Amino acid sequence: MLEAFLERDTTFDGVFVTGVSTTGIFCRPTCPAKKPLLENLSFFSTSRDALLAGFRPCKRCRPLEPAGAPPEWLQPLLNAVEDDPKRRWTDQDVRARGLSPERVRRWFKRNHGMTFQAYHRASRLGSALGQVREGSTVGRAAFEAGYDSLSGFQDAFRQYFGTTPTDLEGSLVIEVSRVPTPLGPMLAAASSTELVLLEFVDRRALPTQVRRIRERMGAVFVPGRNRFIDQAARELSEYFSEGRRDFSSPLAMPGTSFQQEVWRALLEIPYGQTRSYGELARALGRPGAQRAVGLANGHNALAVVVPCHRMVGAGGKLVGYGGGLWRKQRLLELESG
Repeated sequence: MLEAFLERDTTFDGVFVTGVSTTGIFCRPTCPAKKPLLENLSFFSTSRDALLAGFRPCKRCRPLEPAGAPPEWLQPLLNAVEDDPKRRWTDQDVRARGLSPERVRRWFKRNHGMTFQAYHRASRLGSALGQVREGSTVGRAAFEAGYDSLSGFQDAFRQYFGTTPTDLEGSLVIEVSRVPTPLGPMLAAASSTELVLLEFVDRRALPTQVRRIRERMGAVFVPGRNRFIDQAARELSEYFSEGRRDFSSPLAMPGTSFQQEVWRALLEIPYGQTRSYGELARALGRPGAQRAVGLANGHNALAVVVPCHRMVGAGGKLVGYGGGLWRKQRLLELESG
């Protein structure tokens, strides 16, 4: 924990918090504040434990808020973008709202891997592609996305997607957004009809999951939100805070027939219970196929909703969770009460 705190290791955000006796505050492992002397540090497994020990939450890293949640100072700008999605934002526009463009840029780079302007541009291009897929002309889609000229739209589109709108006319548009949770932010992706991806953003296999879905579904991923992402976010919040046991989001699970068979079996494991890989293999009528079951389990792209965390090794040993064994343990503890 000391090493993770000193290195600001993002993979430990949600595992513990650090109390500083000289200031009386407690922080996330990733807090950007100046590091205190080591002898003044205390570690707690939860924010509740730190509060009961008399520490106050840090105002910089906000440990009581879900990791990845937009801070209060940024929310008015996000609301303005949502109210006027066609607007092209400049640094001057951001300053006019009393915000530092550099601060906004840093937050978007840290949380979305791109600047605020690049994120908004990609969202507008994705919306335009969706209109082309639904039968709109490229020119009308460009105008609706806020572009003054067709050539400017074509250039921006080609720069982001690597091809033209007409070449992607038959592609499935999948919108992608981050969803904060008590165990760290998750990446949620959904088409206009179903949820296709839900995974912790620090999972190493996440780029592979995205590429696999893109290839199998003939899809393009663009920043944005839709009602299925909002539904998943709402149900996740209820799962963590109110004990929701079942998710009702419609799901897409592209994979081999065997993988889909395993994933459907995962959905049948009751809340608060676990199964070993051998048990699931036998339930599928494939005794001895526990390694194949484990591999299919690892390819699940809908974490928590398709409960691969309920799979354990022989004797109940915690093994094989792409989001980290500490998360698997927290999820099972949550479901066991």
